[in-house]
Amino acid sequence: MIFNIQRYSTHDGPGIRTVVFMKGCSLRCRWCQNPESHRYERDLLFDPRLCLSGCTLCQDVVPDVIQQGEECLDIDRVSLSEDHLNALTEVCPAEALTVCGEALDIEDVMQIIRKDKHFYEQSGGGVTLSGGEPFMTPEFSTELLARCKREGLHTAVETCLHVPWKYIEPSLDCIDLFLADLKHVDPDIFRQWTNGNVRRVMSHLEKLSALEKPVVIRVPLVPDFNADEASVKAIVDYVATTLSCKEIHFLPYHTLGKQKYQLLGRPYLASGKKLEDPELLNFSRHYAQANGLRVTLRG
Repeated sequence: MIFNIQRYSTHDGPGIRTVVFMKGCSLRCRWCQNPESHRYERDLLFDPRLCLSGCTLCQDVVPDVIQQGEECLDIDRVSLSEDHLNALTEVCPAEALTVCGEALDIEDVMQIIRKDKHFYEQSGGGVTLSGGEPFMTPEFSTELLARCKREGLHTAVETCLHVPWKYIEPSLDCIDLFLADLKHVDPDIFRQWTNGNVRRVMSHLEKLSALEKPVVIRVPLVPDFNADEASVKAIVDYVATTLSCKEIHFLPYHTLGKQKYQLLGRPYLASGKKLEDPELLNFSRHYAQANGLRVTLRG
């Protein structure tokens, strides 16, 4: 299940790229900027600011799950089914209600990817799988990556690596670059903020290093989670002494995904303010460089 295909991206690997965003993730990071990617299934987003006064089209097609409330629509999200979502697809003229997720086959995706092959060739770009977590749908991801390689395209995967190794292994020969998140190295803090097991992530990073796979480590710097010198130092020390990768990206926390939680009817559990800490960013850059890593600070 795919929820977006973004063309002309320049921040998800080298050159100009097409990024394929896939639904499904095994983590629940509090700050996730793509909450619509958490579930395999399609999701319904509702923006009351766009809702047309007096319009009843959505209520007419699914009256058992959508009713007019005092100020805006009342949506029974627990009872939403695939039949409901099918009925609601493209029914809203103002796009206040949108259904997120589409079941595309490999050739559908490849037709979109091929449109920009000239840009890949000129810029050294290619295709990046993102999400969600692409390895949560391993068969689809492996086949899509293999098709890209057969057509001479550079491939990258943005991944949290929080999946069984057997989901990753079939794709190894088809991936030119891993953009791998390392959010923390403390198991308790990692679990508290992501509901995951960082030892699994670190184990997979060490396997990729042993296989000499190209990996860029990406660290989202999140307030109250890891946006402090001690956490950054622990992450950099681990990367520099244990892994073979030589490049690290620091991604300061922002709140650009906050609105999506409201559209999905979910609470936002991370900070309401973006990270503004130039001293920490300077420390992160200098400490990583001092440990032999190439550093990028992403805005």
